[in-house]
Amino acid sequence: MEHSDSNSIYMIFTVATIIFTSPYIAGFVKLPTAPIEIVLGAIAGYFSFLKPSNDIFTLMAEVGFFYLMFLAGTEVNLNILLKLEKKVFIKGSIYLLILYLLSLFFVRIFHLPFIFTFMFSLISVGLIMALFKEFGKDEKWLNLAMNIGVLGELLSIVLLTIVASALENGLNEEFVKSITLLFVFMSTIFLIFRFFKVIFWWHPEWKNFLIPTKGDKDEKDIRTSMTIFFLMVALMFILHLEIAFGAFIAGVFIATFFEHKEQLPHKLATFGFGFLIPIFFIHIGSMFELRYLLIKKLVFEAIIITIVMITVRFLASFVLKKMLTLKEQILFALSHSMPLTLLIAIATLALQYKAIMEFHYYALVLASLIEVILSMGSIMLIAKKTHSLSGTES
Repeated sequence: MEHSDSNSIYMIFTVATIIFTSPYIAGFVKLPTAPIEIVLGAIAGYFSFLKPSNDIFTLMAEVGFFYLMFLAGTEVNLNILLKLEKKVFIKGSIYLLILYLLSLFFVRIFHLPFIFTFMFSLISVGLIMALFKEFGKDEKWLNLAMNIGVLGELLSIVLLTIVASALENGLNEEFVKSITLLFVFMSTIFLIFRFFKVIFWWHPEWKNFLIPTKGDKDEKDIRTSMTIFFLMVALMFILHLEIAFGAFIAGVFIATFFEHKEQLPHKLATFGFGFLIPIFFIHIGSMFELRYLLIKKLVFEAIIITIVMITVRFLASFVLKKMLTLKEQILFALSHSMPLTLLIAIATLALQYKAIMEFHYYALVLASLIEVILSMGSIMLIAKKTHSLSGTES
């Protein structure tokens, strides 16, 4: 018992240290905090300061992942999505179709498991938000990346749920039942969204009752948000559907109906990225064994995965050539080449259900880190160079 307590103390101290130091290190090396947390988690795991098999550590990491999916949902306001220009929606849909076809093409060329088709095509807008902080909201390529990225993330989340069901049940009768239940659930959610839209249209004051904009001494906005989050997670448990999908839907609900409190997503993100979500990334890092970096074949595969994921996005972006310049297409493609969390999530599921080998899993985790570092660094270099040139001309 004493040995177990000692391990838990080391784990708590290590996690606390990484959570505290990672933002400072990230600021120094000019990178997002998430990959730094993964790297530090890997180092701590290598020196046995962290045990990824620890039940408490694993549970906190799972909660962190679900909360991350919840925050991803808060970035998707259906009111804005439905108001997308028809041209952007059509071009975005074609872009996503080409993206999946190209991914399938490269999967066949490199003789990879079919599930890599979904992995190569994943889009997440989480790190695109960080780009808005850097470049503002006036960049055409960045706004387009966000609008089409939202469509891509919705598709990625739905496919993540379907793939998880296929991996868990196999392509049998249970899978058909699960998918049928999923689409019934999605249809019901759509009707619920329509219902609340009508209700809040007739009684807009109810929004302010649930989430006040002023005088909210009891933090009712956070309490209401957490209630919706946990109710949706519980519903996913009952229906045996992917919990991450339910957490995402809960976030979409918050973004769509409570947009009157603009600072709410920021408040929710502050809590998540300051506590729960770092534990998820640290846990992922602790699972990555650094000795695999000495295997040239694994590093080579990670580099190939990175190149393929960036290439398919750049080739697919040519459908937008009338809307963007070549330089903007490159920036657009790079901004979509950082699906860090979703890529690790689906890789973890695939490994759990033995759809991929451990070798592929570590290659994907390493690739996700390389993608963030390479894409973010390239965007900063290209976009800031463009800014400096335009400033010189003016």
